[in-house]
Amino acid sequence: MPQMAPLNWLVLMIIFINIMIMFNMTNYYSFIYPVQKFEKTELNKTINWKW
Repeated sequence: MPQMAPLNWLVLMIIFINIMIMFNMTNYYSFIYPVQKFEKTELNKTINWKW
């Protein structure tokens, strides 16, 4: 039935958008940022106020 073809395109578009969103979420949350540790002594050395 040709009049049912738009429903098939709509379902395919919804599936594609869901797959794209899931792929982007997995890429976003799988990246781990390296932890940077700062000591207070280094912080005091870098801030040098000259008034």
